Amino acid sequence: MSSQTQNNTISLGTDPIGKLLMRYAIPAIIAMASSSLYHIIDSIFIGHGVGGAAISGMAVTLPIMNIASAFGAMVGVGAAARISIRLGEGNKRAAERILGNAVMLNLILGVSIMLIFLLFMDPILIFFSGGDASAETLRYAREFMQVIMFGNIITHLYLGLNEQLRASGYPRKAMYIMLLAMLLCTILNPLFIFVFKWGVAGSALATVTAQFIALIVQIKHYTSPNNFLRFKRHSFRLKRSIVGAIISIGMAPFLLNLCASLVTRFMNTALLKYGGSGADDVITTESLATLGEEVSTGDVYVGAYGIMNRVLLLFIMVAQGFNQGMQPIVGYNYGAKQYGRVLKTLKYTIYCATVVTTIAFLIGFFFPHEVAALFVDSSSGATDQAMVEVVAQGLGITLLLFPFVGFQVVAGGFFQYIGRAPMAMFLSTTRQLLFLLPLLLILTPKYGAMGAWMAMPIADAAAVFVAGILLMIQIRKLRRMERDTLFGRYSSQR
Repeated sequence: MSSQTQNNTISLGTDPIGKLLMRYAIPAIIAMASSSLYHIIDSIFIGHGVGGAAISGMAVTLPIMNIASAFGAMVGVGAAARISIRLGEGNKRAAERILGNAVMLNLILGVSIMLIFLLFMDPILIFFSGGDASAETLRYAREFMQVIMFGNIITHLYLGLNEQLRASGYPRKAMYIMLLAMLLCTILNPLFIFVFKWGVAGSALATVTAQFIALIVQIKHYTSPNNFLRFKRHSFRLKRSIVGAIISIGMAPFLLNLCASLVTRFMNTALLKYGGSGADDVITTESLATLGEEVSTGDVYVGAYGIMNRVLLLFIMVAQGFNQGMQPIVGYNYGAKQYGRVLKTLKYTIYCATVVTTIAFLIGFFFPHEVAALFVDSSSGATDQAMVEVVAQGLGITLLLFPFVGFQVVAGGFFQYIGRAPMAMFLSTTRQLLFLLPLLLILTPKYGAMGAWMAMPIADAAAVFVAGILLMIQIRKLRRMERDTLFGRYSSQR
């Protein structure tokens, strides 16, 4: 073990919490935001290079990509949390076995998901659009997803290995690799779309190519003898106990992404069917003729939701970056039974994440038209102009309680990082599955798009309330454990 790497892990239990959180969170924030910026960059170049109809096609692919991401997050985050705990216990060999098993799981899942989605692409797209999307929207969605799915193995390995990099004491390197991939994606997107004229398929190819180059850098890191945690031949043999441990912790982010996919599917279906039917909707079915022949009113609302989703996801990813920064600190100190440091880390992280989601609220609430104009040119046609107006209306409503979402994000991650898998899974499903989905089914048929927008802040309020109660109970338990630990140390000294 190099002295630098040893210091990286030991400092988790000794350095000031605020300093540690910034050291790990800032690279994680940049990395997580870079991941979200992939989708934003794709959408901006596609919106300006292909048009608003292509944005609607991209929106249809969102739930499919969330399903693929769900499996990757299950392995990546689950393995990272277990690695942090094992390093806190001083068990490097166990951490190496977890790393190797995570690679094998990502390979197996990546191939399986790729084959399933490529073989059944059309039925899957029709299902996730609710059968109401126009042929033009489905064509764009198909072109994009075919390329993305061919690169699914690369995406799984790349994102998973970056999670393990942060957990093993290399947050800065994880950040640089994510920035490299984002930079390459930003360069290749306009090249493939505007120069080579490859359309949405070119945007997807830009993403996969950038991730492949980043994956090569990661493999070089994990095969270097100078690094603390690296690939060992024996670690690639799958062990049931290790796989079970990874999945148990990773089930929380898996369910989170799966629920997001389910909600997006129902949201797309509801907007395709009821968008424009509400009295307060920006565009109505009566104004359909002004949008042209290629897309329907529902397609415009789906495209607008796709834009909103990407904007909100960016700020959620920044809040998740603080979560990722919290992970190695909480995992190490929980494994080392330093519960006071665990609680202090939680407090700092909640404060930082809440600041982030409050900034999102202020930007989206006061500058909605400017945000929408980043993705589509309102002067290029009636469809794009209508999409800007829908985004502006939707952001103003969906962000009403967004400042409190940062707290809910941190609470779910905290239970995950201390090994409380059932509680983490429950919190991962509360907002999307228990609250948002039923609200969509109730409000959208009656109020159209306005009902869909209103469902989000109501679900946010309910989820934050539940998370607050559960977190309060857990904090009290950790304080008792802290007192018991201190009393045990005092007794042994006597």
